[in-house]
Amino acid sequence: MKAKTFIQLFIPLILVFSTYITNAQKATIKGNVSDESSGLVSATVKIVGTDYGTITNFDGDYELSVDPGTYKVEASYVGYNSDTKDITVEAGKTYTLDFKLSEGIGLSEVVVIGSRNANRTATQTPVPVDVIDMKKLTNLGPQTDVNQILNYVAPSFSSNTQTVADGTDHIDPASLRGLGPDQVLVLINGKRRHNSSLVNVNGTVGSGSVGTDMNAIPTAAIERIEVLRDGAAAQYGSDAMAGVINIVLKKSANQLNVSLTSGAQMSKNSNNFEGGMDGEKVQLDVNYGLPLGDKGGFINMTGSFNTRGAATRNKPMGKSIFLGYNAVERVANADGYDISNL
Repeated sequence: MKAKTFIQLFIPLILVFSTYITNAQKATIKGNVSDESSGLVSATVKIVGTDYGTITNFDGDYELSVDPGTYKVEASYVGYNSDTKDITVEAGKTYTLDFKLSEGIGLSEVVVIGSRNANRTATQTPVPVDVIDMKKLTNLGPQTDVNQILNYVAPSFSSNTQTVADGTDHIDPASLRGLGPDQVLVLINGKRRHNSSLVNVNGTVGSGSVGTDMNAIPTAAIERIEVLRDGAAAQYGSDAMAGVINIVLKKSANQLNVSLTSGAQMSKNSNNFEGGMDGEKVQLDVNYGLPLGDKGGFINMTGSFNTRGAATRNKPMGKSIFLGYNAVERVANADGYDISNL
């Protein structure tokens, strides 16, 4: 019991003694940061060349604990000129170092203007923005039109080729965040792109709405695509409830770009299950720019040729329920009789 009692008493003594030695090896720098009238609240005081520092309290007072040596101490405050002073301190001593800051350049009203420049990244914006560089993307995937490219890289974008859907077969409706095509605003170099005159029908995506035909813009003419994946109705209007897609066109001059892309589906089920190849797709793009005048003017021209073959997976139904229902008509047709109008 005696040995146990001694250990319990001795350990606190060691801790207190070691803490006293550690504090004795430090020096204290304290003081006040003020302007012409009073102390400055939350002014920054730091040791130059290090990350060590503190801020002042409501009276403008601060305190730093440092090792012995020579330091440059800097005091700064928003709207004031910073001040730096040299000080040499010894262990166990307290030094007073006051700062009196003078007013610097006054800050006028800050006006923020929206901009869609290439240097803006998603981490610097209050809402998620995808910036898609077309030059890099064309080397990574086989996508040949704007809707396919955005499907490939933009997580909230959706567009699929429609079938048996009237004119919607040629103009693929696009959506952001699951909202309708008429709620996606499309811009060209920051200017509104007109909607198509086609109403989506026959149960397609966005049925009853009118969207924008983005595939009418050749991919060879595009420098980059910026996708704002959040509602922007307050800035652009109700047609931007789902988001905004800004297509930035090329400005190059005296530069010729030619690209040829081709592909097809090859399987045993191609061409109505006869095998071979179907769904052939060929796209040829040519882009060239000419300078205009001597003040940076230019004209950039793009031509695109695109063709897509049919892809079919059909053959006569051979199941019993189909044959039973259509037996009479099929037999009559086989003998040269048309009984569909009887």
